[in-house]
Amino acid sequence: MSASASAILRDSDMITLKLEPFAYAIARNETSSVYSVSDSSNAISETLLWAFGVGNKGQTYIYKRNGSYYESRLSFYKSIQGLDLTPGHAPQTPDNLEDALGRLMDPNALRHCFRCHTTASVTSAGFDPAHLFPGVTCEACHGPGAKHVELMDVEQLEQGSKAIFNPKGLSPVALVDFCGACHRTLNDVYEMGSVGVSNVRFQPYRLENSRCWGDGDARLTCIACHDPHQPLVHEATAYDEKCLGCHVLAPAKKITAEHPGKACPVAKNNCVTCHMPRVTIPYMHAPFTDHRIRIVRPGAPYPN
Repeated sequence: MSASASAILRDSDMITLKLEPFAYAIARNETSSVYSVSDSSNAISETLLWAFGVGNKGQTYIYKRNGSYYESRLSFYKSIQGLDLTPGHAPQTPDNLEDALGRLMDPNALRHCFRCHTTASVTSAGFDPAHLFPGVTCEACHGPGAKHVELMDVEQLEQGSKAIFNPKGLSPVALVDFCGACHRTLNDVYEMGSVGVSNVRFQPYRLENSRCWGDGDARLTCIACHDPHQPLVHEATAYDEKCLGCHVLAPAKKITAEHPGKACPVAKNNCVTCHMPRVTIPYMHAPFTDHRIRIVRPGAPYPN
């Protein structure tokens, strides 16, 4: 979303943090939010242009300096209602004010970040911020939709349905990788070298490492449990039906092709609280549901 649309920024006159030797502030004025950093003798500031993340966990900011896009060194975190280091930024003290303010986004990072947080910002011609739509709209997943809308408006339903891409038709592996284009796949995580609890937030990667993933059960995809057209459901019990769609209900029941999963000897509800535990990423000040479905052993190390 644009920075001006951020409720976090809109509702905060001033957010500050001291990280010696630097002092940070995000100050709200009548028209915008200004992000600044200062030391004992100098200060620099830039107007925030974009806020990435709706704020359920946190929000990171994008600004422009000398014609280039930068990612703010600090992000806002909901659980602490304040600022801390943005994921991926080194904790070491920066050498100067410009580095302390944020990190230059190289062309690849620029395309990837905007492609996932906005719609139509990346086309065949490259990065095109002039014509983007804030947030993830229909075309972010379904592609250009003008022809689809045109045909549906004149009730040519069959032709209209074929005039737009539907990810639901992808194979199980391809569908998880499709979601992983933004939420990160196995290859992404390997390239990033992300080890330890920091990779728990990359759900497709974690799902593909699940014991029951195997060669890709046709039912075990992101949209089996999550409706991309609806807000995320947080209640654990809401997912029991999905788990029991593959697992038999009682130990005495035989597994079948339809129900290849054994029965849980402990319970038939709140399955995800045990088999998909919440793992806290300390520097993000928030827990994330681990999508590596498994039997969690007491005291077992976090599985990469």
